[in-house]
Amino acid sequence: MYMNEQENTNSEQNQQNTENVESVTTNEENTDSEAVKKEKEKEKEEEEKNSGEAATEKGSMEDSTREKKDSVSEEKDISSETNVPEEEQEEESKEEEEESDMEMEYVKNAEENEDEEKDEDEDEDEEDDEESHLSDNSLQIDYNKFSREELVDRLKELINSDKILDIKKEIDIIKATFYKKHRAHNEEKKKEFIKAGGNPEEFVPEKDKLEQDLKDYLKRYKELKAERNKNLEDEKKNNLNKKYEVIEELKNLVNKKESLGQTFKEFRDLQRRWKEIGPVPQSKVKDLWGTYHHHVEKFYDYVKINKELRDLDLKKNLELKLDLCEKAEKLDEETDIVNAFKTLQSYHDQWREIGPVPNEQKEELWQRFKEATRKINKKHQEHFKELRKKQSENLEAKEKLCEKVEEIAEMEIDSHKDWKKHTQQVLDIQKEWRTIGFAPKKYNNKIYRRFRKACDRFFAQKRVFYTQHKEWQEENLKKKEEFVERAEELKDSTDWDSTAKELIKLQREWKDIGPVPKKHSDDVWQRFRAACDHFFQRKKEQGAHKDKDFEENLKKKQDLIERINNYELVNDTDENLKQLKDFEDEWENIGYVPYKHKDKVQQDYREAIYNQYDKLGLNKNQKELLKYRSKIKNITQKPKAESRMRQEREKFMNKIKKLETNIITWENNLGFISSDSNEASSMINDFEQKIEDAKNEIELLEEKIKIIDQLDTE
Repeated sequence: MYMNEQENTNSEQNQQNTENVESVTTNEENTDSEAVKKEKEKEKEEEEKNSGEAATEKGSMEDSTREKKDSVSEEKDISSETNVPEEEQEEESKEEEEESDMEMEYVKNAEENEDEEKDEDEDEDEEDDEESHLSDNSLQIDYNKFSREELVDRLKELINSDKILDIKKEIDIIKATFYKKHRAHNEEKKKEFIKAGGNPEEFVPEKDKLEQDLKDYLKRYKELKAERNKNLEDEKKNNLNKKYEVIEELKNLVNKKESLGQTFKEFRDLQRRWKEIGPVPQSKVKDLWGTYHHHVEKFYDYVKINKELRDLDLKKNLELKLDLCEKAEKLDEETDIVNAFKTLQSYHDQWREIGPVPNEQKEELWQRFKEATRKINKKHQEHFKELRKKQSENLEAKEKLCEKVEEIAEMEIDSHKDWKKHTQQVLDIQKEWRTIGFAPKKYNNKIYRRFRKACDRFFAQKRVFYTQHKEWQEENLKKKEEFVERAEELKDSTDWDSTAKELIKLQREWKDIGPVPKKHSDDVWQRFRAACDHFFQRKKEQGAHKDKDFEENLKKKQDLIERINNYELVNDTDENLKQLKDFEDEWENIGYVPYKHKDKVQQDYREAIYNQYDKLGLNKNQKELLKYRSKIKNITQKPKAESRMRQEREKFMNKIKKLETNIITWENNLGFISSDSNEASSMINDFEQKIEDAKNEIELLEEKIKIIDQLDTE
C-alpha cells in the first residue's frame, strides 16, 4: 500500500458505563435471590421433619439467643456459643444481600467493560500497518534503545513465557517501537534512493524479514491469548462446581453429631477452601454468594458464636472497610479516570470478601463507600460521553477526507505534471488523516478501509500510467541529456551572474521533465549534478574576492559623497551643472558595495547631489528635471533596469493622456459659462488656472519622457 500511515485501532476502553449505584440499590433492596428463597423453602421442610430435635436444642440455648443484638458474621472464624434473635438475623441477612446485590451489579457492569476491552484488544491487530502510540512508565525496560532485531527477540521471549495474559502492554510498546524504527529505516533507504537519482514516487521498500517475523509472533501471541482465555473459562466452570460442593458440605454441617470444636474446625476449613477456589462465571456470582451467605448464617444460628470474639471480628472488619472508604475517596483525585474505575472494581471485590461490621455503623459506612463509588461512576460516564462526542467528530472529518481522495481517484490524469500535483494532494490528505484520531469503534475499521481503498486505487492507477508510457520516459531521457550537455558547457564559465541564473533555470525545469528509464536515472542525474556543483563551487570561491572589491567601492562612494557635500558653487551655472554631472558619472562607474550598506550610502548620495541642485537658483521645473535625471541614471545601474524604465515611461504617458482629456473637458465647460455675474467670473478664472497648470505639468512630463528615451538609447 502507498499510504504512508500506520493506524492502530487501539481499544477505546470501557464504552459502556456502570449504572448509578443508588438506582441499583433502590431497585434491588426489596428483592431476594431466587436461590436463597429456594434454599429457605427446602430447609423449612427439613426443619419440620426434625422439629423434635431442633426444639430440644433451641430450648437449651434460648436465654443466650435473646442477649445477641448485633449482626451476624459472614465468613470469620468462630470459637464459642452465643444466640442471635431470628428477627435480627433476617434483617441483617436482608441488608447483606442488598450490599451483595449492589456489588454484584457493579461488578457485572465492570465485567461488561472488560468484555468490551477484550473485543477492542482483538480489533487492535486488524491493521498491522498502523502505529500504536503507547508508553508505560511502570516498565523498567527502555525499548527505544533496542534495535529492531532485539525487539523481535524480546517479543519471542515474552510469547514463550507463561505469563501470556500479563504482557499486553509490553507487547504493544514493542510493536509501536519496532514500527517507529522500521519507518525510520525505510525513510533512510528512500533518502539513499533519491540521493542516487531515483524518483521519490518510484521508491518501493524492500520486503523485510524482521517485519514478517514480528507479524508471525504477534499472530502466535493472539492464538495463545485466545487459548488461555478459553482455559480460564473452563477453569471458572470447574471452580463453580467446587464452590457448590463447599455449599453442600456447609449445609450438612449443621446436622452433624460431633463436638463443637470439631465442627468449628470443619467450618474454618470450608471457609478456607471457598476463598482458595478462585473466580467463577460472572453470571453465577450473585446467586452463588447469596446461597453461600445464607448457609453461613444458618451455621452461625446453629453454633451461636461467642459474642466477644464476634465483636472483635466486627471491629477488625470495620477497620478494613474504613480503609477501603478512604482509598475509594482518594480515587476522586486520580487524573486517569479509567484507571480509577478499574481500581474501584478491586475495592468492591475486597469489600465483599471482608464481611459485616457493627450494626450501628453499618449503614453510615456503606453510604460513605457508596458515595465515593457514585463520584467515580459519574466521572467515568462523563469521560466516555465526551470521548464518544469527539470520536463522532473524528468520523465526520475522516469521511470528508475519504471523499476528497475518492474524487481524486476518479479523475482522468494524463500528464506527469498533473500526477505530481495530485500525488502531493493525496500525501497531504494522508498527513492530515494521521492527526485526527479514532472514530467510534463501530465505524473505525470501516472508515479506515474506505480511505485505504481510495488511496490504493489512486496509486495503482499511477503505476499503470507510468508503466504504459515507456516512450515518454525515453523522450524525457533525451531532454535531460540535453540539459546535462548544456550544464557541462557552462560549468567553467566566468560570467557568474548570467550562468548562475541559467543553471538555476535548468535545475527548475529538470524537476518538471518527468521520470526516465530506471537504468539511466542515476547516471544522468549524477552528471547533471556534478556539472552544477562544479560551477557553483567556483562561484563561491570567486565571491570571496568580490567581497573585498565591494568594500573598496564603499570607501570610494563615501569619499565621493564627502566631495559633493564640500563642493562650492561658482558663478557660472553651466560650469556647476557640468561638475555635478561629472559627480554622477563617477558614482555610476564605481560599482557595487556590500549589501548591508547599499541603502544607506545611496540615500547619503541622493541628499548630497539634491542639495547642490537646490543651491543653483534654478526654477522648480529645471530642478525637478535635474533630480529626475539623476534618479533615472541610478535606476539604469540596477537589475531589471529596462523594465523599470519602461514602466516609468508608460506611467507618464498615461498621465499625459488623462491631463489632455481634462483640458478638453474644462475648455468645453468654459463655453457654457456666461461672464455676467461675479460667481461666473470666478468659475471661469478657476477653469483657466486648471488648464494652465495641466499644460505645464504635461510639458514637465514630456521632458521626463525625453530623459528616459535618451538614457535608454545610451
